[in-house]
Amino acid sequence: MDTSDQNSKPCDVEKVAIFVDVQNVYYTARQTFRCNFDYNAFWSRATQGRQVTTAIAYAIDRGDPKQREFQNILRAIGFEVKLKPYIQRSDGSAKGDWDVGITIDALEYGRVADTVILVSGDGDFDLLVNKLRCDYGKVVEVYGVRALTAGTLISAASRFIPIDNELLLR
Repeated sequence: MDTSDQNSKPCDVEKVAIFVDVQNVYYTARQTFRCNFDYNAFWSRATQGRQVTTAIAYAIDRGDPKQREFQNILRAIGFEVKLKPYIQRSDGSAKGDWDVGITIDALEYGRVADTVILVSGDGDFDLLVNKLRCDYGKVVEVYGVRALTAGTLISAASRFIPIDNELLLR
């Protein structure tokens, strides 16, 4: 009986941590392409041949049934969904930003990953991406709508993957 397969070590699989700024990707895809981001296509592409250590989608909760349905779809794909309440200010402006939460989680959970994937075009994340790359030695992939992704974020990333036709629901 050949036991070489039983005694051999499995190949190291690249570990990835995924962080999705749901509001950013929703609005940038709608504004640029007039359609929605395809989370299933993204998941398939981003995780192929990789082990997911963490996958978090950050969204705003307005308590609307369609949003709850969407959040359940994200959970079924494999995301943990973190929600923050939608806050309408008295002056008419709204608040519902996850930048600090995404940053804290990426610094914490990104430590155990080889590659950190950020889905956002928000230039505020260039500091986070630089920290992950330079101080933690991580590969950082940024997915964003090219026309609406900050140049500083694209420059900071190890790899920039534009959200285009294959990552959109038509």
